[in-house]
Amino acid sequence: MQERPYVISIAGFDPTGGAGLLSDSKTFEQSKVMGLGVCTALTLQTASKCLSLDWRPVEEVTGAIQVLMENYPVSVVKIGIVRDAEFLGKIVEAVQKYNSEIKMVWDPVLKSTSEFTFFDLETLSQLKDTINKLSLITPNYNEYSVLKENNLLPDTHQCSLLIKGGHREDHLGTDILVENGKKTLLVPAENNTVYFPKHGSGCVLSSAITAELAKGENMKAACKHGKLYIEKFLKSNSTLLGTHS
Repeated sequence: MQERPYVISIAGFDPTGGAGLLSDSKTFEQSKVMGLGVCTALTLQTASKCLSLDWRPVEEVTGAIQVLMENYPVSVVKIGIVRDAEFLGKIVEAVQKYNSEIKMVWDPVLKSTSEFTFFDLETLSQLKDTINKLSLITPNYNEYSVLKENNLLPDTHQCSLLIKGGHREDHLGTDILVENGKKTLLVPAENNTVYFPKHGSGCVLSSAITAELAKGENMKAACKHGKLYIEKFLKSNSTLLGTHS
């Protein structure tokens, strides 16, 4: 039996299991990769609102990354909520210390759907160099607008951009992949299908793409597979907490 490739989710703990580490772990298992995890923050939340947030010290986060990278052949890392630009930078530095060629996917969660702010927007100006070290960022349409306004979109061939279309008023559900300056539209697989809003859908999509990259898919194919995965998740039931199958 072929061994599953290893991936790490570096993200927050959400007690509902709908987002963050628990959600990523479910996605990784369903996608047939070995999912490891490092916690960036402890949250108290429901599927509809975030009540509190307690950041873990960045030294603890990078220490955990060190242990996992030293002991497992990790091929791709997914990063979720981070406190600020420095926090993200130290995570990326810790990962690249053990593998300078490793792929890294960042889902830049600036605010939750319920408007709870995670990322310190005062540090946005410090993000540019770190973003260019990543392989992919997956902002929703609102986050994309913030990054664009602050001139933070990737400007190297190393980092691709996937603009999620779930918050668009026009062409709802159509994602845009920008890779090496070339745009690819990823349209919904089915027309006239009812998709239900889901807590943590951005986490699920980015971790599904992470899994496909770990299995050797190129960026375009990984994003297409990830889109199929998230569409199945969005129609899994009518509640805010989706199921994986």
